[in-house]
Amino acid sequence: SVLSQSFTSFELIIINDCSPDPVKEIVSGFTDPRIKYFENNFNIGNESVVKNWNKCLEKATGKYFILMGDDDLMETDYLEGFNRLIDKKPDLNVYHCRVKLIDEYSKVYGFSPLCPEFESVYDNIWHRINGYRLQFISDFVYNTNELKKNNGFYELPLAWFSDDVTSFIAAVEKGIAYTSETLLCFRRSPESISSSGDPEKKLQAFKGFTEWLNSFLEIKPNNNNDKIVKEQIIYFYPEYKKNSLVEALTDSYKKDNLLKIFRWIMIKKQFNITNKEILLSVLKYFKHKAGRLFNRK
Repeated sequence: SVLSQSFTSFELIIINDCSPDPVKEIVSGFTDPRIKYFENNFNIGNESVVKNWNKCLEKATGKYFILMGDDDLMETDYLEGFNRLIDKKPDLNVYHCRVKLIDEYSKVYGFSPLCPEFESVYDNIWHRINGYRLQFISDFVYNTNELKKNNGFYELPLAWFSDDVTSFIAAVEKGIAYTSETLLCFRRSPESISSSGDPEKKLQAFKGFTEWLNSFLEIKPNNNNDKIVKEQIIYFYPEYKKNSLVEALTDSYKKDNLLKIFRWIMIKKQFNITNKEILLSVLKYFKHKAGRLFNRK
């Protein structure tokens, strides 16, 4: 899907992170000079997914950078659409688009909600924590130099929330522009990192996200509108935090069964988890399980 772009001036950087799949053989089947292929000496992603993202960024020479998920698809006019958006708002550091949602069989089952053509970082955060935004790593285009100045993608365990924080940081100074053109097909798969992985690392990532947000909210906004939205973020964040923790705990039971409850009780202070959140996660787990049994009948 990358090589089929109608906008042809780009480089495609592929990093083989010691994959068990025949990546080198697949890449060798293409003769396109825009492909730049590299191999890691060891599995960087096993240690840190974000470090591998940033290694890809280091090798980028283009003015703008996209981190493309290897199971997602670009529409043929992805780069062309973003080029039009950049022409409209040339001074920004980050841009994003509407997304088409596909399953593991590439069947379309939905779209991400529409966004305004421009918004401040405060508006974007507020909409994100209230569930009005559905965004992923590959529907963002960054100014390469500015992203590098910000030390690349924000490091968090399993890269959870790393894409969010990275886009927020890029939008702090100048905001973020959006195109309603559906340019990316994002694949939801049970095998993705976001659908699996160590639940404790996920909670570490959420804790890191909370620490970043609290630090950001200490900064005084430049205008009155952002001041008001900032207060809304502070007001609504506890509910978002509770729901996020309950969801993460519930997912851990699906993988490790309910015995994980005892582990969460033992280490709850480490992740600022309350007894109420643990109880809500158990109730949500049984509700989910009852719903699946009902569906089978």
